[in-house]
Amino acid sequence: MTKPGTPLRAMMDRNARSGRVAWIGLRPARKAKIEAVETVEVTQDGLVGDHWTRGGPRAVTLIQWEHLPVIGAFLGREAPPPELLRRNIAIAGINLLGLRRRTFQIGQVVLRGTGICAPCSRMEQNLGPGGYSAVRHHGGIGAEVIRPGHIQLGDPVRLAEDQSETGQS
Repeated sequence: MTKPGTPLRAMMDRNARSGRVAWIGLRPARKAKIEAVETVEVTQDGLVGDHWTRGGPRAVTLIQWEHLPVIGAFLGREAPPPELLRRNIAIAGINLLGLRRRTFQIGQVVLRGTGICAPCSRMEQNLGPGGYSAVRHHGGIGAEVIRPGHIQLGDPVRLAEDQSETGQS
């Protein structure tokens, strides 16, 4: 972790602009088709209506919208729709990996990025041969819920000003 108060940390805390929520999806059952929604309630346990409601470091999963065309390019085709990647929220306009191990806000919800989401073997089924490798290092991040609330399409995504809630001062 970069030490607080250093020039490098100051640069890490400075984003050119805030991002936005580009897509939201819920998985009603373990292997069920993901359903796109415009708004979702977020509790400490995760997204209401999603099968994963155990809270913890993957209560919410996020993927970088700009990585979808990259994944498509690796597969030799157009960008795959976000629901094939099995994440909850696609974020555009801000470097999602820069939010790992940081506290950030989406609309009224505050999350803490916990770690990288590695692809699962379902990527071969969802995307075809090479799907797993195409998603490697482009699978997004997991996050734990710090402050529940609602998230909707178009909500701003930004680094939280107060990093002290999770010891990230």
